[in-house]
Amino acid sequence: MVCLGNICRSPLAEGILRVKAEKAGLDVEIDSAGTSNYHIGEHPDKRTISNAAKHAVDVAKLKARQFSVNDFDEFDHIFVMDSSNYADVLSLARNDNDRRKVEMILNRVYPGSDMSVPDPYFGGEQGFENVFILLDKACDVIVSSLHKS
Repeated sequence: MVCLGNICRSPLAEGILRVKAEKAGLDVEIDSAGTSNYHIGEHPDKRTISNAAKHAVDVAKLKARQFSVNDFDEFDHIFVMDSSNYADVLSLARNDNDRRKVEMILNRVYPGSDMSVPDPYFGGEQGFENVFILLDKACDVIVSSLHKS
């Protein structure tokens, strides 16, 4: 899961997917990162933590890190939150195999739409709730697809 700073959208997506994968009995590695180095080592935004907790998802202990080329070797799927994250991650891809792993997360719910998960950082509580709803739907589809594979 990748967003810009790894303090709002991607840690929330990581937390949601962890809960859903565990409930589904999937043995998968889930992580999140940011394309920037703005918040390395920081915990998620307090509003992200609060919103996640409201939905029984604990992201309080997660710490931001920056996406790296090694992530292409570590993960089969790399879900990005918006077109800027998509371009930034693709710029690090070494080959077609790396590029095939990168996907806009909302394409799982709205195929081919290339819709962005809006960044709630400068908004209010409702923005964080809207992001939760979008990511929750996408993670349902991801878990379903992993369950089949």
